[in-house]
Amino acid sequence: MATVSKIASAFPKSLANGELVGKVSGGLSKLGFTSQNTLLATSLCCDELSRPLEKAFGKEYGNHFSMGGLAGFPFGGVTSFGAMAAHIPDNGHTLVVFAPHVGVSSSGDVGTVEREGRVHGGACCGSACAACNYVLDVHCGVCSAAAETIANPADVVDAQQAQVGNLLLPYAKDLNDAEETMVELPKALYKAQSKLMDSILEKGAANVAAPGKIAVLGGVQINTPPDMEDYFMPLQFNLYDNAGVKQDDLMW
Repeated sequence: MATVSKIASAFPKSLANGELVGKVSGGLSKLGFTSQNTLLATSLCCDELSRPLEKAFGKEYGNHFSMGGLAGFPFGGVTSFGAMAAHIPDNGHTLVVFAPHVGVSSSGDVGTVEREGRVHGGACCGSACAACNYVLDVHCGVCSAAAETIANPADVVDAQQAQVGNLLLPYAKDLNDAEETMVELPKALYKAQSKLMDSILEKGAANVAAPGKIAVLGGVQINTPPDMEDYFMPLQFNLYDNAGVKQDDLMW
């Protein structure tokens, strides 16, 4: 099928959601993470297409705490991480899953996907695509970042989208030079989100009570047509202590 073939070439080492959950939970169980003592926290896009991954992990770990906003950025920040940490079971741990998402259609097109109940699909991720257009316009001199409304919103009605654009700006050249911009886009978003998550961990890890550990899974969420299981390209799977110090690389 064109979808699977494109995922294999554009997003190598991606796993179907079910297989991903099995590998993650299997590895964490050896470290004492269980369904009873682990709080799942996610930072995924607002898009309904991001929910199946949460449901897949939820079968193992139960209800999740949500830190994410548009395009999957952890806009809840240090405050949401601290709140999440206060909800971890006594002597327990947390698994944090973060990722931007991208669609791959039945014809193998990246950046779009079919949706339930719609004759025509649409952009996926829409927020990411809008931010990418803005970033490329800035890069090519069509507009100025300083003058653009998205960079300096007059109020908070679209503050998250403004920040998606700002946080993507450092990757403008990579996007401009990419052979396939829609393939490069989620990878650039992942890099931006990883930096933000690192900062959140640095400032917020101490909120996790000892001997609790923090497992962080980051990558790219890949949405497929409605009759298929979604995929995930894992790019990091690390274990941290409650000082925010990396203890182990858990990637299989």
